[in-house]
Amino acid sequence: MPARLQDKIAIITGAAKGIGLATAIRFAEEGAKVMLADINLAALEQCAAQIPNAEAYAMNVTDRDSIQAAVDAIMQKHGRIDILINNAGITQDARLVKMTEMQFDAVIDVNLKGVFNCTQLVVPHMLEAKRGAIVNASSVVGLYGNFGQTNYSATKFGVIGFTKTWARELGPKGIRVNAVCPGFVGTEMVMAMPSAILEDIAKRTWMGRLGTPDEIANVYVFLASDEASYINGSTLEVSGGISL
Repeated sequence: MPARLQDKIAIITGAAKGIGLATAIRFAEEGAKVMLADINLAALEQCAAQIPNAEAYAMNVTDRDSIQAAVDAIMQKHGRIDILINNAGITQDARLVKMTEMQFDAVIDVNLKGVFNCTQLVVPHMLEAKRGAIVNASSVVGLYGNFGQTNYSATKFGVIGFTKTWARELGPKGIRVNAVCPGFVGTEMVMAMPSAILEDIAKRTWMGRLGTPDEIANVYVFLASDEASYINGSTLEVSGGISL
């Protein structure tokens, strides 16, 4: 079977660990030239050294200058950007009555405005090429809400709004925009939750377990590939059925 992303230039944000790193590995396996983007450059360079056709770019999604510098460097070297995976995200959980303004703003800045920043600075190059694929990381929390995650839920709902709006605006220009809504996946961020909560989540998932980063990465590969050439504006839940 031919590689599904052969020679595609793909930017993946939040690529130093978790789902982002798993996605970078899978994209490379499918023939892509992978541009790893993360705020943690040291960790990113270690990852890039172990992935074929991977390059590391320091990027803070809340800092437009750092995004622009990375995009400019990629364009100068490769001449195009075919795929953008808006994966970077953080949590700072607290119940509404205890959430600080700093916690709220930090999550909004990374998870919502960061997606806006990256997309707005990459899209002009896709428009010039008249093609591209953008995949945004939402969450089941962005579909159903979650206790203690006012800020996170708001960002993930917002990302779905971005996705549907941009699919309308950019679809006629040859650029597809879709969102993935993972359930609870065994990343470092999720595994930091108390074990009792993790056990309860596994019980509530009809497959009886948490997901793996690779299982989300496989969906990113599909949506970024030509196999999904008529999928635009979709919100795909990948949760093991936790919402059933």
